[in-house]
Amino acid sequence: RQSSYARQLSSLRCLIMGPPGGGKGTLSSRLVKEFSMKHFSSGDALRGHIAEGTKLGKEAKGFMDKGELVPDDLLVDVVLAHVSDVEAQTNRWLLDGFPRTVTQAEALDKAFALDIVINLDIPHDEIVERLRHRLVHLQSGRSYHRIWNPPKVEGKDDQTGEDLVVRDDDQPEAVMDRLRVYEENTRPVLEHYMRLDKAVSFAGTKSDVIWPEMKGHIQVRFNL
Repeated sequence: RQSSYARQLSSLRCLIMGPPGGGKGTLSSRLVKEFSMKHFSSGDALRGHIAEGTKLGKEAKGFMDKGELVPDDLLVDVVLAHVSDVEAQTNRWLLDGFPRTVTQAEALDKAFALDIVINLDIPHDEIVERLRHRLVHLQSGRSYHRIWNPPKVEGKDDQTGEDLVVRDDDQPEAVMDRLRVYEENTRPVLEHYMRLDKAVSFAGTKSDVIWPEMKGHIQVRFNL
């Protein structure tokens, strides 16, 4: 078994990919805690640059203020600058929500040597079923689940007693549309990393089952 000092030095530059509603947040938080990683997303990078008023942030804000999407090349610059800032602190990080295209992936690969790309392979019907039962208190953002985390009074927020709703984008048809778009966009990115022998997929329906497999794979792969 390696010394803690040697383990501390080994890099763990990681991407995590997974469909919306697939439990990526839960598994990301476990990875961060278990392997002392810094977790961030493309959204975090954008918000950080805008808040700090950097040149890139001001450019991005100009597009967003007009209700336009941030252009691909600008988003790449923002994320790579953010990754550089993180890399200066630690070589153990978990990037989420980027890259979304092969062009973005190639730009990331040129700048940083990724160690592993984790892909969550969650059945779409499972995600539809999860989100169909989600209830939200719109004013506060508090969420419940009819089966796993029901409110004390059916259909009512625990704290205010106000109505809970199923959001329009959690309705089955909307979820299926979102998953279809996700697959179309990210399949080429996953295939790109499979060709580089960096991608590993974890299939299942429960985070508590996927987690031990994921943790074990990383420990063996990186001799931790």
